[in-house]
Amino acid sequence: MSYVEVPGAKVPIRMWTDPAAVESGAMQQLQNVATLPWVKGLAVMPDVHYGKGATVGSVIAMHGAVCPAAVGVDIGCGMSAVKTSLTANELPGDLSRLRSKIEQAIPVGRGMHDDPVDPARLHGLQAARFGDLWERFDGVADAVAFRRERATKQMGTLGSGNHFIEFCLDEVGSVWLMLHSGSRNIGKELAEHHMGEARKLPHNQDLVDRDLAVFVADTPQMAAYRNDLFWAQEYAKYNRAVMMALFQDVVRREFRKARVTFDPVISCHHNYVAEERYEGMDLLVTRKGAISAGSGEWGIIPGSMGTESYVVRGLGNPKSFNSASHGAGRRMSRTAAKRKFSTKDLEDQTRGVECRKDSGVVDEIPAAYKPISQVIDQQKDLVQVVAKLKQVICVKG
Repeated sequence: MSYVEVPGAKVPIRMWTDPAAVESGAMQQLQNVATLPWVKGLAVMPDVHYGKGATVGSVIAMHGAVCPAAVGVDIGCGMSAVKTSLTANELPGDLSRLRSKIEQAIPVGRGMHDDPVDPARLHGLQAARFGDLWERFDGVADAVAFRRERATKQMGTLGSGNHFIEFCLDEVGSVWLMLHSGSRNIGKELAEHHMGEARKLPHNQDLVDRDLAVFVADTPQMAAYRNDLFWAQEYAKYNRAVMMALFQDVVRREFRKARVTFDPVISCHHNYVAEERYEGMDLLVTRKGAISAGSGEWGIIPGSMGTESYVVRGLGNPKSFNSASHGAGRRMSRTAAKRKFSTKDLEDQTRGVECRKDSGVVDEIPAAYKPISQVIDQQKDLVQVVAKLKQVICVKG
């Protein structure tokens, strides 16, 4: 489908989904965003659902302003994937050992490494750039300065919620490695700090929703947020890079005889801000649950822990600010999913996948998400599918 345009106060709301299918709370959030004096465009992805302040699955273009809640608390959250030389017929019948090895190499949940990972000992990582990241930590908000040790030990860790590490097969039987994570606790604390600072500013007192508080250009508050935002986005990128390198090392060891090789890693943020230019205007484009999908640009759109995911290339549609969805999108809250589904339902919906099937991840059950095939079908003018992947192992925090 192409987009449907819904009237908004300052800008029209371009929706790559049926407006009637969007929950009322999310629709109200979109209308709220369209009232902001600084907004120049709003694009809504087919995975849209209710979030804090701004919906997940929205692309907000502003001139001279940025809204921290429109980025979300997991700054720089995103995906990485890589195709390997392994094929399905090289895999063992029992995948539990491989899952266990992945979990031993990469801490999940609130876990962290005992000591910071040395990037110099990992294949293909540029250790010097990590040094620069930590040198610049002294310049981020004083409110998180005491978290430095924890942040160094959480580099290369998964987290929990909808974050995952997967061992996948494409339609011709090639093995792919894929993972989803962000800026961990340090990104969350930076986001919450700046959201609090924004709410105090005089120009935000009359907004329809105080969670949409913004920083405006040429102010010290904006400069501080941009500094910390871009630092956290880089932390998230390196966090995924370290995890992928650790994941690849597990595969090299477990399939030593196969002499596994890897294609270049595909990586993309889906909670972030970028400086972009549209119609002759420099804009700050916030993607919260959306990926950049410029012409020819690689992206990853995952489903859930029991459904397929897609590797895509962008078609460069300016109407969506060169964006596409970040995943399937939730169709019910975590609380609702826990009420509705049992561990037996989870077992049924993840049959054939080596993964957790306990009550701690029932809120991640596939039925709590929108059908990924439908979400992909609704954005044929935004992305082209390159590969369709199905997991055989899924690691959750």
